[in-house]
Amino acid sequence: MKDMELGTVQERFADIVWAHEPISSGDLVKVCEKELNWKKPTTYTVLRKLCEKGLLQNVNGIVTSRITREDFYAQKSRQIIEESYSGSLPAFISAFVSGKKLTAEEAEEIQKMIEAFRKED
Repeated sequence: MKDMELGTVQERFADIVWAHEPISSGDLVKVCEKELNWKKPTTYTVLRKLCEKGLLQNVNGIVTSRITREDFYAQKSRQIIEESYSGSLPAFISAFVSGKKLTAEEAEEIQKMIEAFRKED
């Protein structure tokens, strides 16, 4: 995942690809011009960099992802927990919800997730 670290702009670009894939590189230029106010060379530069990182691919002018959005953000979340909370999920959750009151629905959803994970073991 270290090689897959993205800056904010690269993440926004990847999100555009995930939302529109498969997308022709020409159409991607148009979307980036509209959503990011980019010129064609900027789009192709960022696309090339993300292809080099292995996140995206451009085959015969059709751009697709090599890693799903869900997998990318799951890896990113695990990396944050590992680096910032010494790998402790409870420490992360505690920090995340501190100062924020959980709704009954959120608490119930979290409880269901915990129960589902316990059943998997």
